[in-house]
Amino acid sequence: MTADSASDVLLRTPLHNLHREFGAKIVPFAGYEMPVQYPAGIIAEHQHARAAAGLFDVSHMGQVRLDGPAAARALETLVPGDIEGLPQGHTRYTLFTNEAGGILDDLMVTNNGDHLFLVVNAACKAADIAHLKAGIGARIKVTELADRALLALQGPQAAAVVARLAPETARMKFMTFGRVRLGGIECWLTRSGYTGEDGFEISVPAASAERLARLLLAEAEVKPVGLGARDSLRLEAGLCLYGHDIDTTTTPVEANLNWAIGKRRRAGGGFPGATKILNQLTEGAPRLRVGILPEGRAPAREHTQVTDAAGKPVGEITSGGYGPTVGGPVAMGYVARAAAAEGATVNLVVRGVPRPARIAKLPFVPHRYHRG
Repeated sequence: MTADSASDVLLRTPLHNLHREFGAKIVPFAGYEMPVQYPAGIIAEHQHARAAAGLFDVSHMGQVRLDGPAAARALETLVPGDIEGLPQGHTRYTLFTNEAGGILDDLMVTNNGDHLFLVVNAACKAADIAHLKAGIGARIKVTELADRALLALQGPQAAAVVARLAPETARMKFMTFGRVRLGGIECWLTRSGYTGEDGFEISVPAASAERLARLLLAEAEVKPVGLGARDSLRLEAGLCLYGHDIDTTTTPVEANLNWAIGKRRRAGGGFPGATKILNQLTEGAPRLRVGILPEGRAPAREHTQVTDAAGKPVGEITSGGYGPTVGGPVAMGYVARAAAAEGATVNLVVRGVPRPARIAKLPFVPHRYHRG
């Protein structure tokens, strides 16, 4: 999205002035002005999040509330996840699918007791809310929480920082939810994130977002991190970026997201695209998302063609770049199932020249979630 016309004016998060104050480089992203990096640079920010605690502004993401006694059952008609079986105070990753088995978006769902709390991707949030209202709006109430901001504190020291402000959070495990006060501000915390590190996503009233961010940044372990390092962190962690690694042309099975399809849902179906998705679970998908390690130092970018040793096209890169923790280029993409074996040799066609690479196990950097 660009600001070329009045209808394309970019939005700003509640932390916009803070980003400017900290010297952020601002870029258009999903209809917002967002910080891609700060003066330290993407590599330094990436390394800080791996070593200490990085604070990310993800307020451009959509936050949605679903109310009604049958909210979980209703949501299950749109996603393959087990939402009815989600315990109170827990969060689950799931996917909106279409009738062809393609992925409309990926999202987080939290059982907040009397309602469900959803976090959806920024570029998809208008479409997602419309999809929810059209699909289940007659049975439950769908409310966009436009008055809330979202921060992510990620890294091995994130838990210590948050526990300093709210000691009860030390008991939280990966993918659990709690309502706590941080510096007197009531927040909703999920022990989760999208970097592969331990940490929290923190939903906070928009009016209090800057105060909370300053409170966290005042801690010695915490530094601001932009979208550039967020992308390199999630790539090393083998996590999908919607619109790149998953979209309406990919199924959950092709994307190696089988674990997101609940056991009960596999038996009963009842979600869009179930016939195709469940068939692929049984018979296998024609292509699979894999990790790819290019040889040498040159990164392989999105849309780079993947060929086998004989030069036959077998797939395409969907995400690629330099992995600061790995110390070299890393990539993800889709290849034909026959070419997807770990360790298999492939070529990446860069400016017409085939360059050697190999299929690698994901993630490139082990996850460090706090499972207790």
